[in-house]
Amino acid sequence: MLSGAGGHSLGLIVALVLLCIVGAITGGERFVDIGNLMTVLRLAAVFGVLAVGMTFVITSGGIDLSVGSVMGLATVWATTWATQNMAGNVHWLVIAVTAIVVGTAAGLVNGVIVAYGKVVPFIATLAMLAGARGLAELISNRQTQRVTVTEFSDFFRLDPLGVPILVWIFAVVAVAGWFLLNRTTFGRRTVAIGGNAEASRLAGIKVRRHMLYIYGLAGLTAGIAAVMMLGRTGAGTSTHGMLYELEAIAMVVVGGTLLAGGRGTIFGTVLGVLIFTVLTNIFTLNNMSTSAQLVAKGAIIVVAVLLQQRFAGRPRST
Repeated sequence: MLSGAGGHSLGLIVALVLLCIVGAITGGERFVDIGNLMTVLRLAAVFGVLAVGMTFVITSGGIDLSVGSVMGLATVWATTWATQNMAGNVHWLVIAVTAIVVGTAAGLVNGVIVAYGKVVPFIATLAMLAGARGLAELISNRQTQRVTVTEFSDFFRLDPLGVPILVWIFAVVAVAGWFLLNRTTFGRRTVAIGGNAEASRLAGIKVRRHMLYIYGLAGLTAGIAAVMMLGRTGAGTSTHGMLYELEAIAMVVVGGTLLAGGRGTIFGTVLGVLIFTVLTNIFTLNNMSTSAQLVAKGAIIVVAVLLQQRFAGRPRST
């Protein structure tokens, strides 16, 4: 009998298949239409990149409430007149690099405050949530800033092999995240710190420096997500990423990463992302209110956490 991570992943796959069946029954041709499928994948891609970074943070025993606001700040900074003027004169990649640098820098600030300032991650990242959102509003004057560099927009209209470029980016980030977590010393140290930070320190792991890197990684993925959001919407605004951090945390937890730290799964996170986005699509196709959607998602999160508490302490069978 399957148990542990394997059993959980199988359960997620079954849940996703059942959701697709429900969607096909309730949404009919609208749900199974290839255009709708691509819409779901585009939405999943942005959330998915954020969730990959969040997986590392939660696996280490931390939390990051700021990734949505950091993403919004990065979209605004990358679409200022100065940035776009430079991109027009140099290369459209200037926009992407700017967003990624802003996201990474914000993540590293979180890391410094958490690791070296010894501030509880919840409080440190909550402060960044407010600060990044406020700075984005000041820079943009609460106005939407459109992307005027046509080469940037043209790139994100590409669909190699019929799949949107956003989905390809998500796939690359997910594979890279899986490799980093499961096949490198960095990943093993992340799991060890989440399991017992003090024991990890005594074992020779530089816990504070590693936590700095982890929050920097979360900021990096927020920056990449910001680039993707710009490519999808063609605009930067301080409202981008509103409440995305809560969605990302929910996807990671439903995917099987322990909220208490010490165990993480990128594959599970990807399944969690797909489950939430397919569920949202089904709700939308059936004209369900936003309030009802929030209630349903909240119930899913509670069930996922209760299941974690029920089974996390069980020894794995061999």
